[in-house]
Amino acid sequence: MSRLASLLAVALAGLAAAALMLPWAPLATLHAADPALVRTVLVELRLPRLLLAAGYGATLGISGAALQATFANPLASPDLTGSSSGAALGAVIGSYFLGLTGPLSLAACGAVGALLTLLLLLAIAGRRADQLSLLLAGLALSLVAGALTSLALALAPSPFAFYDSFAWLMGSLEDRSLAQAAAALIPAGLAALWLATKARVLDRLALGEDVLAAAGHDPGQLRRGVVASTAIGIGACVSVCGAVGFIGLVAPIIARKLVRGHPGQALVPAALLGATLLIGADLATRLAPLGRTIPLGVVTAALGTPLFLWVLLRRQGEWQA
Repeated sequence: MSRLASLLAVALAGLAAAALMLPWAPLATLHAADPALVRTVLVELRLPRLLLAAGYGATLGISGAALQATFANPLASPDLTGSSSGAALGAVIGSYFLGLTGPLSLAACGAVGALLTLLLLLAIAGRRADQLSLLLAGLALSLVAGALTSLALALAPSPFAFYDSFAWLMGSLEDRSLAQAAAALIPAGLAALWLATKARVLDRLALGEDVLAAAGHDPGQLRRGVVASTAIGIGACVSVCGAVGFIGLVAPIIARKLVRGHPGQALVPAALLGATLLIGADLATRLAPLGRTIPLGVVTAALGTPLFLWVLLRRQGEWQA
């Protein structure tokens, strides 16, 4: 486990260095004109973007792994459970209707939206729902939250709400400041740290709630903690970067393969994989040809959709049975 985490951390560090320095041509041009501008670009533009990509990806990865372990369902992820859409709805309501514009205030609104969505999912599908029920309930909540977000933007006092929010709704790390990165990543980091401490407990949960209770742990308290921590982390990141799909699904599935199916042991590898995947996806958007900017959500969807379909096809026989 430690060796695997070390290898993933090395790969993440290498990709992070590449993301900070690429594309190189603009930096070389600025260095020739004024070397001080290079530092400004790196610190004020690229560093917040890199930090958000790494932190948001890690939050998606560890949150997805924790949700999959809690629900005993490989399809449980922040986007498929509706928490990302709920966080976006909460951030839009807080920004346009409550007048909350501070990064921490919006992060709190996103966390509330994500938490309410996850609580609705538990109420509709049940805490130990089968995979099909969880998938259908999560997709329904995602659609409802997405529709309410569009309605809120349409009814917003600002006539330019849709235009202003388009890039954010598609997932974007552009033009974010260090203050915004801190507002998203501090609560997300604390939530992820709490989840990481529950790795062994989640491994025991895989053996059954009775086994977990016999070991001195409260299954209900653990479930509530996972839901709340996931909501805090996802809500904070979505409020700054928008909803990014499939990273929270792809990273935990790969991580569980690497640790041979242990859900708790997959938490840290899933976080490292999520950070690596999102940094790579963001780098791909910046290196797009013809000077065009590809939305981050499009790249992650192209990455995650084939794996999602593969999981669905594998589970099709179980649902029919």
